[in-house]
Amino acid sequence: MSSEIIKVPDIGGDTDVEIIEIAVSEGDVIEAEDTLITLESDKASMDVPAPKGGKVLKVLVKEGDTVSEGDDIVELEVEGGTDGGEETSAPASDSQPNDAPAKQDKPTQEAAPAPAAKKASGGKQTVDIKVPDLGGSDSVEIIEVAVSAGDEVNAEDTLITLESDKASMDVPSPHGGKIVALTVKEGDSVSEGDVIGQMEIAGEGGDTSAEEDASQAQAAAEEPVVEKPVAEAPVKQAPSLEGTPSPEAQIADYQQRDSKLVHAGPAVRMLARELGVDLGFVKPSGPKDRVLKEDVQAYVKQAIANQGEAQTAAAPAASGGAGIPAIPDVDFSQFGEVEEKPMGRLLKMGATNLHRSWLNVPHVTQFDEADITELESFRKAMKAEAEAQGAKLTPLPFMVKACAFALRKFPQFNVSLKGDGETLVWKNYVHIGIAVDTPDGLMVPVVRNADKKSLIEIAKEMAELGKKAQTKKLKRDEMTGGCFTISSLGSIGGTAFTPIVNAPEVAILGVSKAQMKPVWDGSAFQPRLMMPLSLSYDHRAINGADAARFTAFLADVLTDIRRLLL
Repeated sequence: MSSEIIKVPDIGGDTDVEIIEIAVSEGDVIEAEDTLITLESDKASMDVPAPKGGKVLKVLVKEGDTVSEGDDIVELEVEGGTDGGEETSAPASDSQPNDAPAKQDKPTQEAAPAPAAKKASGGKQTVDIKVPDLGGSDSVEIIEVAVSAGDEVNAEDTLITLESDKASMDVPSPHGGKIVALTVKEGDSVSEGDVIGQMEIAGEGGDTSAEEDASQAQAAAEEPVVEKPVAEAPVKQAPSLEGTPSPEAQIADYQQRDSKLVHAGPAVRMLARELGVDLGFVKPSGPKDRVLKEDVQAYVKQAIANQGEAQTAAAPAASGGAGIPAIPDVDFSQFGEVEEKPMGRLLKMGATNLHRSWLNVPHVTQFDEADITELESFRKAMKAEAEAQGAKLTPLPFMVKACAFALRKFPQFNVSLKGDGETLVWKNYVHIGIAVDTPDGLMVPVVRNADKKSLIEIAKEMAELGKKAQTKKLKRDEMTGGCFTISSLGSIGGTAFTPIVNAPEVAILGVSKAQMKPVWDGSAFQPRLMMPLSLSYDHRAINGADAARFTAFLADVLTDIRRLLL
């Protein structure tokens, strides 16, 4: 019998990965491939298996620790020779640094794929880039390739973007280096472990500092392991919400934790970042104190409710207050037959974005009307000529052109308010977003440099973007960078509505169905085609007088489109 130190294997280039579970204890007798510890990074969770069977003499790590490739985790007593019919290396000793674990028959299901096909050359080596753990999804489509052969990338830079029925995810680079080749393209489908390309990284023999690090690591490994008492992380104070009692204070018997020690999956961490939530203040409800999406959502609801209570207490004369009570769950089946269907990915993303915008932006809506009688006559007269050029000339291209013209006239509408609430970003470009209704949810493709394009060019581009939206083929850069959004319900009906600002933009124009109305011309009533306009804006960046001037100017332009030439 001899003892052997089991080390962290190759974990795909990650460093300082958190241990979220210890699966063995001292004295346990384990078999090869049994899980020793479970790690969790921002990209995936993974089990570290035992390379051979034996008896656990000592566990050298604990939950909450962070480890990297080559770190000691378990001291194992093993038999010399063979174990379970599998060939093993000689027992580890102090004179054999970085003893590699025995070859495994197969990796565990959640283990990160190890780089393959390494070829040392002049201090550099080429490694395969593989698709990491996809959370159980198979055959996921590539919707964007972010790099090309020859590009220099850093570790964690996005290589490709995948989209499944459940979510979109970026595949980061496991190393820093040079992309040698890519073996995939947009539209391809990949699964976990598939090779998507090769990259050249610094080799082990090309850096003397690496050898020094290895020597230092060996010296540290020869020192006896001393278990140090772990000091409790200091209890953090919850961030103040304008003097509001913290939401965690409303959750009984819960102690805040250091957010670095919180157990939460990548999707939960992404949701927390989007909502600005410190996971250290969220009470977990999952197994082994794991934070779930529902926990983050409950925290946000409590924060909103607490803020409302504080505002009501400060101004008791105000009616109603700003508190938002949670909607109770109702068993609708008691009233009749029901069917539950999960929301699609686009619907959920849209709901999150709209909710965030509505809570953060003080909305005001300015209503007006535009006389489009002459515009409609001109459009119908030019319809055939536009079709001959491959364009469908609807009223919407006129709206896009007029709004782009108005943004140049009123640049205070072409801004964004930074997160500090004190800085305005003035934009020297005019990109107009168009809200498109699709079977899967609302999408907003963007017409870039709309102020520099003709009506025919805008009509062609809108038709192409609309088709891509309906078939879920829009690329990321075709839905980002908008300065102002138009939401047109004119083909459906209605007289007016209050559109929600598409933050970080500061204004959105709602267009309703045009109707013939009697309009007084000074001597008699004349039938005129009037289009309702609804301009919602962020009152922090835009005042009411400017909003009224903007809609009045826009109405004048649509009434006489010759103004676009001025």
